[in-house]
Amino acid sequence: MRSWIIGALGALLLSACGKAEKTAPAPAPAPQVRPSGIDKTQFDPTVRPQDDFYRHVNGTWLRNNPVPADKSNYGAFTKLADDAEQQLRAIIEEAAAKPDKQPGSDEQKVGDFYTAFMNEARADELGIKPLESELARIDAIQDKKALAGVFAQLARIGVDLIPGYIDTDAKNATQYMVYLFQGGTGLPDRDYYLDKGEKFAQIRRQYEAHIGNMLRLAGIDRPQDLAKAIVALETQLAEKQWTKVDSRDAEKTYNKYAFEDLPKLMPNFDWPAYIDTTGIRKSPGIVIAQPSFFAAFDAILQKADLATLKAWMKWHLLRAYAPFLSKPFVDENFAFYGRVLNGIVELKPRWKRGVEATEAALGEVLGRIYVARHFPPQAKARMEELVRNLVKAYEVSIRELDWMSDATKQKALEKLAKFTPKIGYPNKWKDYSALTVAADDLVGNVMRSRQVEHDRQTAKLGGPIDREEWFMTPQTVNAYYNPGMNEIVFPAAILQPPFFDMNADDAVNYGGIGAVIGHEIGHGFDDQGSKYDGDGNLRSWWTEEDRKRFEARTRALIAQYDAYEALPGHHVNGAFTIGENIGDLGGLSIALKAYKMAHPDSPVIDGFTGEQRVFIGWAQIWRRNYKDENLLQRLKSDPHAPSEFRCNGIVRNIPEWYHAFDVKPGDKLYLAPEQRVKIW
Repeated sequence: MRSWIIGALGALLLSACGKAEKTAPAPAPAPQVRPSGIDKTQFDPTVRPQDDFYRHVNGTWLRNNPVPADKSNYGAFTKLADDAEQQLRAIIEEAAAKPDKQPGSDEQKVGDFYTAFMNEARADELGIKPLESELARIDAIQDKKALAGVFAQLARIGVDLIPGYIDTDAKNATQYMVYLFQGGTGLPDRDYYLDKGEKFAQIRRQYEAHIGNMLRLAGIDRPQDLAKAIVALETQLAEKQWTKVDSRDAEKTYNKYAFEDLPKLMPNFDWPAYIDTTGIRKSPGIVIAQPSFFAAFDAILQKADLATLKAWMKWHLLRAYAPFLSKPFVDENFAFYGRVLNGIVELKPRWKRGVEATEAALGEVLGRIYVARHFPPQAKARMEELVRNLVKAYEVSIRELDWMSDATKQKALEKLAKFTPKIGYPNKWKDYSALTVAADDLVGNVMRSRQVEHDRQTAKLGGPIDREEWFMTPQTVNAYYNPGMNEIVFPAAILQPPFFDMNADDAVNYGGIGAVIGHEIGHGFDDQGSKYDGDGNLRSWWTEEDRKRFEARTRALIAQYDAYEALPGHHVNGAFTIGENIGDLGGLSIALKAYKMAHPDSPVIDGFTGEQRVFIGWAQIWRRNYKDENLLQRLKSDPHAPSEFRCNGIVRNIPEWYHAFDVKPGDKLYLAPEQRVKIW
C-alpha cells in the first residue's frame, strides 16, 4: 500500500526589503515502500532456484530447525500453532487460577477442565476406574444383536467403530444428512495391514504387542492372545475397505439409504437400536460411503467370536481414552502412536496436552478470548480486500480459459459469485451451557464434552441449515473449503507471518495467504469440488467435452506427482493428492494474477521483483521438516503432498516462474511448455 502527502502549498515570504516572493513548492515525498517480508537469511545460496526452489528459499531454515523432540514434524504452520498454544495457555491458566469462579460459567469450565487434566496424581490414583462402567457395558453383551446399541453408545463418547458425521445433504443442500464411513481399524490406513514390505510387517508386530500391553494394563485376561485375534479381525476389515482414492470420490461415496432399506445392506445389524441410540432418527436417511465394506462388515461380525469382538471394542475404548488415564496408559499409548507411527522422541509436557484437551472440549470459548486479544480488526479488513481481489482474478482467469466452453464458463462464474468467505472468527459462538465440568473428573469431563458435541450435531437434523457454523476454531492454523455450503474459511491464527504480514509489501502476502485463499477457492473447482454447484449440490454443471478436457489435465498433474519420491521406495500418490494439488496450482496461479492486477507497476524491493516475491512468499510458507515415520504415515493417509512438492511441483508448472528466475532447459525443475499443466 502506498501513502501520499498531497497538497503542499507555496508560502509567501516577505523579504528584508518588504517585497513578497513566491517560493517553489516542496517536492512530494516518494511513495512509502513496505518491507518485502522476505527473510533472506533463511535462503541457501548454494542451491540454485532453477534446480530446487524449495531449498533455495528455505535451505538454511531447514538445517537450523530440526524437528523438536515432542513433535513429528516442524514447519511454518507448526511455529504459528506453537505461538497460539502459548497464548491459549495464558488464557486457560488465568481461568484456572481465578478463585470463586461462578459455577457453570465459561471461566469455571475452562479452568476446571484444565485443573482436572493437570492433576496427574489423581489420574494415577484412579487408573482404569473411570472406564469401568463402559467396560462393563461391553462385558454385558450377551449376543451379537446387542452390538449395534453398544456401537452407538460408544459413538456418543467419541469411540467411532463406525465413523460418521452430519453435514448438508450433497444432493439437497437445504437439509442435513447423516454420513457413515468404513472404520473399525486402529492403524492409519489399510496399507498398514496389507502392504507386504518388512517396514509394515514390523509395524504390525509392534501394533499387536501394543494392543496386548493396553489390554494387560486394563486388567483383561489373555491380553496377547486377544491382541492377536484383534489384529486378525482388523486385517479382515482392512481387506474390505475401499482405497483412499475411491473413498474421496464424491459420487461413488454418495449412496443414500432409507432407514427401512438398511437391513438389506446389513441384515444382521440392529439398525433401529443404532439409529435411536445415536439420536439420528430425524435424518432423511443415511449416506453410506462404502456399501460393499458395510456388507462385508456385517458378515465379518457374524463370523467373529463374540469374545474377540468384545475385546476389540474394549481396545478401541482404551485407545480413545488412554491420553486421559494414568501414566502407564499414557506412556504405552505414546510409545506406539507417538514413537512407532510418527517418530516422536518425547511425550509433550503435560501442560501442552492439557491445553490441547481443553481446546478440544471448549474450543470456541477460548476462541472468543483469543480473537479479542490477538486478532486486530485491520487484519480482517485487509484479508477481505485480498479475498475480493482473488475472486476477481479467478473470474478473469475463467473467462480467459482456452479449454472450456462458454456454457461451462458461465456455470463456473455463477458458482464463483456464490462463494461465501468467512474470515477470522464466527459471527455466532457455540453455546456450551449443556456441558458440566468438574475439577476432579478428567475422563468424565472428556466424555461429557464429546456427548455434548454429539448432541449438538444430531440436533441439527430436521432443522434449517446453520450457515454461521464454523468447523475450525479461530485459533486453528489452517483453512478450509466446504462444498456443501460453498464457503471458504480462514481462521484468525493463520493470518500471521509468513502467511500474512500486515507490515509487508503485498507481493509476499499474495504468495502466502493470497495463494492459500486461492487454494481454498480452487477446491470448489478441483476434481471433486467441481462436481458441486454454487448452491452446494452434487450436480454436474459441465458439458461432457469440457469434463473430458478437465480430466485430461488432471491426469497429467497426477502423473507428475506420482513421479515424486518422498522417501526411498515411497512415492507421492498423485491420484490421492490430486484435489490438493489442483488447489495449490490454481491458488498460486490466481494469486499471482491478482497481485499483477492490483499492482501493475510493482517496485523492486530487497533486490526482488514483484513476481519473484510472490513466488518466494509461496516457498516460505511450506518450509517443514519431517520425521521419516510421520512422512510415511502422511504418504499413506494425508491427501496433501509433502511440503517440498507443494512448492517445487507447483512453480514448475507456472510460466511466469520461468521468466522470474531465468529457468532454462537443463535446469532440474525445467518442464517443457507442453508438459506444464494449467487448469484454472
